[in-house]
Amino acid sequence: MGAGAAGATDAVAPSLLVAPQWIGDAVMAQPLVALLAARGERVTALALASVAPVLRAMPGIERVLETPFAHGRLDLDARRALARELRGAGFARAYVLGNNLKSRLVPWLARIPLRVGWRGEAAGALLTHALREPPAPHHGQLRGGQRGDMRAHYAALAQELSAPVLGAQQTARLPGELPQPVLRVDDARAREVAAGLGLPAGFVALCPGAEYGPAKQWPAEHFAELAGLALAEGRPVAIVGSARERAFAQAILDGLRAGRKLDGTRAGPPLMDLCGRTSMEQAVDLLAVAAGVVSNDSGLMHVAAALGRPTVGLYGSTDPRHTPPAAHRSATLWLHLPCSPCFQRDCPLGHLNCLRALDPQWAWSVLRDLMD
Repeated sequence: MGAGAAGATDAVAPSLLVAPQWIGDAVMAQPLVALLAARGERVTALALASVAPVLRAMPGIERVLETPFAHGRLDLDARRALARELRGAGFARAYVLGNNLKSRLVPWLARIPLRVGWRGEAAGALLTHALREPPAPHHGQLRGGQRGDMRAHYAALAQELSAPVLGAQQTARLPGELPQPVLRVDDARAREVAAGLGLPAGFVALCPGAEYGPAKQWPAEHFAELAGLALAEGRPVAIVGSARERAFAQAILDGLRAGRKLDGTRAGPPLMDLCGRTSMEQAVDLLAVAAGVVSNDSGLMHVAAALGRPTVGLYGSTDPRHTPPAAHRSATLWLHLPCSPCFQRDCPLGHLNCLRALDPQWAWSVLRDLMD
């Protein structure tokens, strides 16, 4: 694989992938996993419990180890304990997908001989190979503030490496042909999960969550209007998300009832609020059997698209060129206003026009085309 000492034992020794802490980022790392697996590397993923279910659905990963770490915390004792457990596993390489020192600690403490990652924080400290971004506009920060494709950013870590020298730096080379992110689940199990929750076949999933902040969140009244359009065409609707989205889901239900004057007794396709009622594993299974998915730019959007489901991604403060969904059967709606993308948690101008002006009928029309 690599030159010199960098590739001597990789074909037989396992590799450790230190996964990103966000679900969407983890999905966008799947092309890297595919490239590693294609050349014979046996990949074990190290991931937070919230991300582990996605990695278990990822082709090319043999094993997933859940970490006890909390978001943003050092948890040094826990990292030392985990590193001691990993020392005897014979890992030849570690691919560190985060840019911070915390994400590099376990591979370093575990004495994994090759530790590959981005220069990032502290000039790549604790890495044997700290990759530099290529010059703009080819990667990283592009002209006009445009950011490069995160899938290519992660996949570049699969490049050939020079002999390991602590602190060595190479300029990253992007892969020539980038595979699309892929996730797979057991179809029979996924159908059982949906049936157990009372969801009939052919349902449309709405994913209104946005972990980063409200500037990524399509208005509740827009989700309500889209749900009404789906129900009017006989499509059951499920609102999928965590317990944090319950209030937003209730706003969708209230908006739908106000707009359509539903009294809750009329026969018709069901509308179900599943926010907080599923585990992450179950949410992945539900998305795998959905007829279509409409989602903010979020982890669940990336999951649905990588599962090959018809998916419409809604972009406002973020950029679909930077964090695109898998292209199997997906579309992105983005108005590209002069103020967008701003990458802010809250709209700095106070109007959120980048999302408010995204028409629900347009979104439904695009999803219908994808489902057809």
